Amino acid sequence: MKDSNYIKIYTGSFIIVQQMISALEEIGINAVVKDETESGLISIFGATNPNLQRIYVHKDEVDKAVPIVEEIRSNLKD
Repeated sequence: MKDSNYIKIYTGSFIIVQQMISALEEIGINAVVKDETESGLISIFGATNPNLQRIYVHKDEVDKAVPIVEEIRSNLKD
């Protein structure tokens, strides 16, 4: 997503990403999830960890999205 209006705010497992996406949707943020396992390039180049997904949000929503992601991450450490 180079030269894009979207910024990566998190990389993690499917389950955690889905939890974050749900929380972001609750506050009106439509995030984009990129999953390397669905990319045809994996078979050519491989992936460092194909089980990870990345969450991107529009640059105008980063300030609202990051606290949500951080709160979920901090709850995982407890």
